[in-house]
Amino acid sequence: MLGILTPFFIYLSAIVIAVPLARRLGLGSVLGYLLAGIIIGPILGLIQHDESEDLMHFAEFGVVMMLFLIGLELDPRALWEMRHKLLGLGGLQIFLTLGAVAGAAILMGLAWQTAVAVGMILSLSSTAVVLQTLSEKKLMQTGGGRASFSVLLTQDIAVIPMIAILPLLAVGSLLSINPDGSISRGAQTVAHDDLTWVQTLPAWGVTLATLGAVALIIFAGVYLTRPFFRFIHAANLRELYTAVSLFIVVGIALLMSSVGLSPALGTFLAGVVLANTEFRHELESSIEPFKGLLLGLFFIAVGAGINFTILFRDPFEIIALTIGLMLLKGAILLLIGRLFSLRTRGQWLLALSLAQAGEFGMVLTTFSLQQGVLELWLGERLLLIIALSLLFTPLFFMFQDYLRARISAKMEDNQKHDEIDDKQKIIIAGIGRFGQIVNRLVRASGFETTVIDHDLKVIQVMRKFGIKGFFGDPTRPDLLHAAGLENAKILVVAVDDTSAALKLVEFARKANPDIIIIARARDRMHVYELYKAGADKIVREMFDSSLRAGRYVLEEMGLSEFDAAESEQAYYQHDRRAMRELAELWQPGKPLSENPAYIERSKALEIDLEAALLAQLQQGRDTETKSS
Repeated sequence: MLGILTPFFIYLSAIVIAVPLARRLGLGSVLGYLLAGIIIGPILGLIQHDESEDLMHFAEFGVVMMLFLIGLELDPRALWEMRHKLLGLGGLQIFLTLGAVAGAAILMGLAWQTAVAVGMILSLSSTAVVLQTLSEKKLMQTGGGRASFSVLLTQDIAVIPMIAILPLLAVGSLLSINPDGSISRGAQTVAHDDLTWVQTLPAWGVTLATLGAVALIIFAGVYLTRPFFRFIHAANLRELYTAVSLFIVVGIALLMSSVGLSPALGTFLAGVVLANTEFRHELESSIEPFKGLLLGLFFIAVGAGINFTILFRDPFEIIALTIGLMLLKGAILLLIGRLFSLRTRGQWLLALSLAQAGEFGMVLTTFSLQQGVLELWLGERLLLIIALSLLFTPLFFMFQDYLRARISAKMEDNQKHDEIDDKQKIIIAGIGRFGQIVNRLVRASGFETTVIDHDLKVIQVMRKFGIKGFFGDPTRPDLLHAAGLENAKILVVAVDDTSAALKLVEFARKANPDIIIIARARDRMHVYELYKAGADKIVREMFDSSLRAGRYVLEEMGLSEFDAAESEQAYYQHDRRAMRELAELWQPGKPLSENPAYIERSKALEIDLEAALLAQLQQGRDTETKSS
C-alpha cells in the first residue's frame, strides 16, 4: 500500500503547489503541470523514468475522456455541416505538413517509408494543450479559436487512417521473427507474449483489424446503447451513471488497446455516436471531474518523462529540430489561414495554437515502434521533440501576449487622440454595451453628453449613426480636463477594465469633489473598491437583469405581477442598504472569509432580507383578502 500511495502523494503535491503558483505568475495551468513534472522527475528524481511511463499509461485516460466529451458535443449532423472546414482547413493542414516534414526527413537521410511515418506523427497537434489554453484565455469563440478546433477535430479523425496505414510502412529490415518466437525491431527484441494478437498479424491484417474495431464501436453505439441505458435507468441510482460512463470509456479503451489502436480515438467515435442520445448530459456530467484531474496527470507525466540524457547529448540539434518543426508548421498554418480568409489576428492564433506536436503523436510513435516502422533511436528523439514542443507552446503564448501588449501600447501612444471641442455637463467614459444604453437613454430624454472611448472603431460607428463621440483614453487626466471634468455635473464610468475604472473614479473625485460619479462594477468586490474610491452610485453589471429574471420566476410560481414587482423592489432597496453597510466593514486585501465582522453582519442582513420579503408577501395576501 505504501508503494502505491507514495507516488500518488507526490503527484498530487505537485499539482496543488505548482499549478496555483504557475497560474498566479501568469504561466497557465498547462505549463504549471509540465514544470511540476520536470521538477519531480528529472530534477529532483522523486519519480523515476519507468514510473513516469507507468503514470503516462494511466494518465492517458485524461486524453481519452477529453476526446469522449468532444465527441458528445458533436453529433454526426454537426460534423457533416463542418465538412468544408474539416476537409479544407484541417485536411490541407495535415497534407501540407505531412509533405513538408516528410520531405525534410528524406533530405536528412531517412527512407521514404520512415519519412512519411514521421510526417504523419508530427503533422498532429495537441488537442489537450490547445483546448485547455484557448479555454483559459477565452479564445475558443474567436475566428482563430474556431478554426483551431476544426483542424484539431480533423486531426483526431485522421488518426484512424494513420493507424491503419502505418503498419504498411514498416521497413523489412526493422521487423523480423526470430526462431525462438520473439520479434526483433531494429536493435530491440520483444518477446512474443508481450505482443497483442493484432501485432502478430501481417500488415494487411492489422489494417483490417483497425477497420473492424471502428465498425464494432459504431454498431454498438447505434444499436446497443439505448436498451442498455434504459436497463440502467430502471435502477434509479445516480451513481450508476458514473459507473456506466467509466464502463463505456474503459471498455472501449480496452478493446482498442487489445487490437493495438488508440483508445482516445475509439472513445471519440463513441462520443459522436452517443451525441444524439437522451443520456448525453448524464454522461458528460459523470466524466467531466475525472477528465480534469487525469489531464493534469497526463501533462505531469509528459514533463516527468522528458529524457534529458538524450537532450544533453545533442541539445542544440534537438532544440533546433523542435523550433524548426514549430516554425514550419506555423508558416503552413499562416498560409492556410490566409487562404481561408481569416483575419490577421485569427491567422496568428491558428499558427500559434497548432504549431506544436501532440499527444497523439506520442501514441503513433509508440505504435510505430511496435510495428517496426521506426528505429528505437528515432522514436526516442521524436518523443523528446514532441514533449519539448508541448513545453514551448505555453511559453510562446506568453511571448505573444507580451508582444501584443507592447504593440497595443505603442499603437495607442502613436495614435492621435481627438481634440475635444464639446463640453457637456454629463461625461460618459466608455461606450460599450453598458455605456451605449446609458447614452441613448440620456440623449433621448433631451440631455447632451460628452462621450470618450479608447476604441476608434466604436467611435467611428457611432459617428455614422449621427452620435458624436471622441477617441481617447478616458483615464488620461489631460483628456478629462479637455472634456470639462472640473465643471461637469455627472460622470458615468462605463469602462470594462476594473483597474481603469478605479483609477478614473479616484482621479475624478480629487479633480472635482462635487461631481456625481455613477460607476459600473463587475462584481461585489469591485463595488466595495469603487465605493472606497469615491463613487456615488454603483451599478453591478448583472444585478438588474438578475432581479428581473427572479421576478419572472416568482410570477411563474403563482405570485401576481404586483406582488412579484413589490418583492423585486424590496430586494433592491435592501441590497442597496446592505452593500453600503458591508462596504464599511470590507478591508482591502483581506479575503471576506477571514473578516469575522463582515461575515456576521452579512448573515444578519440575510436573515433581515428573508423576513422583509416574507412580510411583504404576507401584506400583499392580506390586502387581497380584504379587497375580496
